[in-house]
Amino acid sequence: MAGSRINFRVDAQAEGSQARATTFETAHNRVTTPVFMPVGTQASVKAQSREALLESGSQVLLANTYHLLLRPGIEVFKRLGGIHKLMNWPRSVLTDSGGYQIFSLPNSRSLTEEGAVFQSYVDGQTILLSPELSIEAQVAIGSDIMMVLDQCVPGTADEATASAALGLTHRWAARSLEARGDSPQAMFGIVQGAIFKDLRRESALHLAAMPFDGFAIGGLAVGETKDERQDMCEFTARLMPKDKPRYLMGVGTPLDILEAVHRGIDMFDCIIPTALAKHGGAYTSRGYVQLRRAVHKFSEEPVDPACACPTCRDYSRAYLHHLTKTQEMMGWQLLGQHNIHFFHQLMRDIRARILDGTFLAFYRARREELALFDIDNPSPDPGRKIVVPRRLGDYEIHIAREGFGSILHVRSGEIMHSRTAPMDEAQNLYIEQSRLAERLELSPGEDRAAARPLVVWDVGLGAAANAMAAVRCYEQLGSQRPLRGLRVISFENDLDSLRLACSSLKHFPYLRHGAPQRLLSAGAWKSQRHPGLAWRLVEGDFSLTLGEADGPPDLIFFDLFSGRTNGEAWTLSAFRRLFKACARHDTELFTYSASTAGRVAMLGAGFFVAKGRVTDERYESSIAFTPGALEKGAASRHKLLGLEWLTRWKRSGVKFPPELAEGEYPGFEQLILQHPQFSDL
Repeated sequence: MAGSRINFRVDAQAEGSQARATTFETAHNRVTTPVFMPVGTQASVKAQSREALLESGSQVLLANTYHLLLRPGIEVFKRLGGIHKLMNWPRSVLTDSGGYQIFSLPNSRSLTEEGAVFQSYVDGQTILLSPELSIEAQVAIGSDIMMVLDQCVPGTADEATASAALGLTHRWAARSLEARGDSPQAMFGIVQGAIFKDLRRESALHLAAMPFDGFAIGGLAVGETKDERQDMCEFTARLMPKDKPRYLMGVGTPLDILEAVHRGIDMFDCIIPTALAKHGGAYTSRGYVQLRRAVHKFSEEPVDPACACPTCRDYSRAYLHHLTKTQEMMGWQLLGQHNIHFFHQLMRDIRARILDGTFLAFYRARREELALFDIDNPSPDPGRKIVVPRRLGDYEIHIAREGFGSILHVRSGEIMHSRTAPMDEAQNLYIEQSRLAERLELSPGEDRAAARPLVVWDVGLGAAANAMAAVRCYEQLGSQRPLRGLRVISFENDLDSLRLACSSLKHFPYLRHGAPQRLLSAGAWKSQRHPGLAWRLVEGDFSLTLGEADGPPDLIFFDLFSGRTNGEAWTLSAFRRLFKACARHDTELFTYSASTAGRVAMLGAGFFVAKGRVTDERYESSIAFTPGALEKGAASRHKLLGLEWLTRWKRSGVKFPPELAEGEYPGFEQLILQHPQFSDL
């Protein structure tokens, strides 16, 4: 095989990954990889100046032979001395051959062995784009790296169609090499084959036997699924020569690029950084941000607090929001500059981690971060094009066999609502058992304005199913008749579970409501349609923050993770603090747990404890209430624990709260046995 024109070398190979850091040289500069190449189709990157591209660290720009052939035309490049002089660009240029345009214009061309015949969109002239003309144009353009002319087919093409295109691609590749002659420009072959492994293997092996300076993977991101693209990328990369650069054409988002680097790819191009910038989109360390959203109208924050680009250094989100809404070109320019900087910085970070041997850990962390959508300002509908994260912090989305979504606590393995849809359990255990609808009704002759609002403490906000069930209940009833007010106060020390659920509305449809988003962004929400309905967030450890709630609660929805995961919340001291906060009120508490340890802690704190409803996951749940609630008939509505439970408790291995010293056991046992609940036994 002939020697390479670009002096390629592998600098480092990541452990446990196919990722690699490489270097190659062109006539204009040394290129380190992984490298992202901004797309300058018409010898210009959309809305970007030469100076901005250089400052951001652009090493290679991509230009398109098809478009430059039509305008300004080969003669301009020949007369002026090539694209570098025309653009005043001092670094490398890669030119695509025009093969993708052949694919993109199926109704405006005809394909033969000789090439693609199409009509010029400039003057209507009929042109035969052959491998020879494509290479002649690229030689005149003077790019550092030329691409062979190939035939790309859709990712959904059948095997016969893909096989026929593959044969043509291989024959055109040979003609492209011959047409290059002794030009010093590098040339890359393009591996095709759609999503058929046998064809990809055939193409990779066939082209590897030819004296190309590098190899590209073409025909991906053209209709196949993301999983198919990633699988085919990894499969193909493993077949490509290790001593030549590998280029994945037309891909993609930062997450797509990270995944492809992990699979062994060195070079990338895509229009995404500038295309999204035109419409207000920005990639940031805080997730993908859409500057058109009204939430940014008054924000003095930079687009990305962790970014050092000129846009983030000099301009606020409020200004960029304004520019985007008014469709000012400067907004496109500034956000494009930021996005390109973000892509290049990601490449630099990846390379550094490959070189220092920490790439695999970096990959695992960044793949989660790059999937996020504006975590500081969650949106009810981030849009189908934004990748939905499956994990955030200690939480992960779990999809049940029945199709509904729930939240998994990764460290403990505990799942909120593992077999019952979140809103079904909320309705059954909390809304119906608490008789919320009945409690919201006004008494005959009672004045709505003077009626005391009902207060619900939602302890353990989680993914907000219980709070949203209460909100929905009020909205449904309130649209039919006047109600007393409802104040929901949610307590939570980690909002990541709700943020994660809000990013996957397909699996958490009950969050398609303005309230959760407002709660996350402002800490409180008040219904405009139902003035009596309000929801407030209290952040922090519940036992330490319960004093921040206004007055005692009427109802408590106690839905924290179990004692195995959240042990402090289920202790005797925690329930004593809770009882103290509502002891003088007629408060009822509802929880999914029927654990002996939890029930004895409630009893020891002073609550009366009853059996709650059966769920799909548990044979029983629990209800606790204060003496005031007992006086108002709670015992007649709920079955108090009796002798059977007391007998089991005496034999239990968790008879005493773990926080008690052994010397306190006799006193605690007498406290339970003398509890008014068991006085008649």
